[in-house]
Amino acid sequence: MRKLKAIIAGFAGAIALNVLHEAVKRLDSKAPRVDLIGKEALSKTLKGVGLTPPSGASLTEAALVGDIFSNTLYYSLIGSGKGNKNWIKGIMLGLSAGVGALSLPKQMGLNDTPVTKNLRSETLTVAYYTIGGIVAAAAFAAMNKGDKG
Repeated sequence: MRKLKAIIAGFAGAIALNVLHEAVKRLDSKAPRVDLIGKEALSKTLKGVGLTPPSGASLTEAALVGDIFSNTLYYSLIGSGKGNKNWIKGIMLGLSAGVGALSLPKQMGLNDTPVTKNLRSETLTVAYYTIGGIVAAAAFAAMNKGDKG
């Protein structure tokens, strides 16, 4: 049951991250665009294995689904280990993912400019992922309220 709760909590964190990202990018043209990196990664990966990547709205949807899936798995790590340090785990998961979103794209041969264009963009990127980790921790804590051990 703990694993299922962790996956549900991870999904909550992933949804929060994506809703936040989508909302801010619609309100602020200078907001970080993690979605652009996701679309580039998906296109390059599919081309690399000899497949034709989707384009337009189909590419956007496929990248979003992949992002939610991968972030759900990542944030579900909130259920790993023992003890009740879920808030610390959530914050650390989020901070780690945010720093990774800044540093990994370039190392993977992707354009990192959508998230590294300025300090504000970098700060918001880390904040988005950290909020996702906090939401995952909150969801996991809520589902485990009253449980012992």
